[in-house]
Amino acid sequence: MGIASLHPSYNPDMSNSLVVSQVTHRYPPRGREVARDTLQGVSFTVEAGRVGCLLGPSGCGKTTLLRCVAGLEQIGGGSIRIGDRVVADGRTHIDPEHRGVGVVFQDYALFPHLNVCDNVAFGLHKLPNDEIEKRVDEVLSLVHLRDAKHVYPHELSGGQQQRVALARALVVKPKIVLFDEPFSNLDIETRQRLSAEVRATLLEANATALLVTHDQYEAFALADEIGVLRDGALMQWDTAYNLYHKPASRFVADFVGEGVFLPVTVIDNDRVDSELGTLQLTTPTKRTNGERIDLLLRPDDVVHDDASTNTARVLARAFRGAEFLYTLELPSGRSVLALVPSHHNHRIGEAIGIRVELDHVVAF
Repeated sequence: MGIASLHPSYNPDMSNSLVVSQVTHRYPPRGREVARDTLQGVSFTVEAGRVGCLLGPSGCGKTTLLRCVAGLEQIGGGSIRIGDRVVADGRTHIDPEHRGVGVVFQDYALFPHLNVCDNVAFGLHKLPNDEIEKRVDEVLSLVHLRDAKHVYPHELSGGQQQRVALARALVVKPKIVLFDEPFSNLDIETRQRLSAEVRATLLEANATALLVTHDQYEAFALADEIGVLRDGALMQWDTAYNLYHKPASRFVADFVGEGVFLPVTVIDNDRVDSELGTLQLTTPTKRTNGERIDLLLRPDDVVHDDASTNTARVLARAFRGAEFLYTLELPSGRSVLALVPSHHNHRIGEAIGIRVELDHVVAF
């Protein structure tokens, strides 16, 4: 999907930020079930023109939080502000249609009996016809579907349907665009390509957006900041780089990216002892000498080296084109992961030499 310029009047105001402050939510009891908290004092900010993401396992509360922002659920406490207006707090609940949000649903929610043009124009019925036509043409140009105006949804691919859904969300000039698992129905290749295209479209439209997903690579491709949720609590709101290299908790370290924890003993601030030998650290541990800690090893921390005296047995391998992701068994029986150039094609059960190169120290 290429990038087309929108009419200058289209761009959202730069004050269109989203501020979620200490938001709580509880579902009432049903039958013999007890009431349960789904959100526990969640706070974060998505600045105007940026893309935020809520990431976490199923049932962590991310979709409930998105519905609270949209106005589809009432919050129990805290506040939600869009731009300079409070849309939800203990005394206020602005209805969804008056919040200035556009929503892209998981199933796209396109009307099968309407063509692309009429689907996109559906929320503009109160405007003059010439203004409707102008806005529809602008957003269809933005998503590169202007030539498909008279095509029906069943005649489009899944990726094209997703772009129609995005155009329909953008055409009403929302303050915030909300995405609920937007690519879950697409194959991996289409998902990766469309993530990049949607990101570029949102940047071109200068739109503020909030995405919900359980797919961390989708989050990495789309978002400026990502919030990791666990059981309704926000564990960390940060950039993808910091979530990966500077996780605030063991849960975040384990959930984001791939890696394993290796038990080590602190020798001093710059060294630890492990079954792979003495490891030199690039940043001080700030731990007590002799303390036992778990060191997070990412696949890129473990280097294939035929000259190394440390060996590990290949348990499994996943071909990724330029690289293999090897699961390796150490002499102790513990496993580590290693990214190895794919011309090193080792058999299952084969022993290979490895060494550790730590650029970032993550220990718990």
